Amino acid sequence: MRKSNHHAIRMVLQKYPDGLTLTEIIERIEKDRSAVTRALKEMPDAYIDRWMPYKGSGPSPWQPVWCVIVAPENCPKPTEKPNETNKRRAKLRGMEQREPS
Repeated sequence: MRKSNHHAIRMVLQKYPDGLTLTEIIERIEKDRSAVTRALKEMPDAYIDRWMPYKGSGPSPWQPVWCVIVAPENCPKPTEKPNETNKRRAKLRGMEQREPS
């Protein structure tokens, strides 16, 4: 079983909030181009933020700039006990009809 490059890619992209091109990622983590490409496509938190003109020779005049989403922390659990009024309001909110969008 091969070792995943997801963590290394995620860490380097978090250091660069404006994103990096595939070539820049490869230079920083020193991994094979095909392995990095495969990992980026598999990572649910990686996305193409924008396209930049490619300054070299290649099949495409554009190159993607990759970024990762930094997930927020979970909402803290309430410390107080719910009273009957709060339970009823929550139940009613769940039963409200929503406007179709």
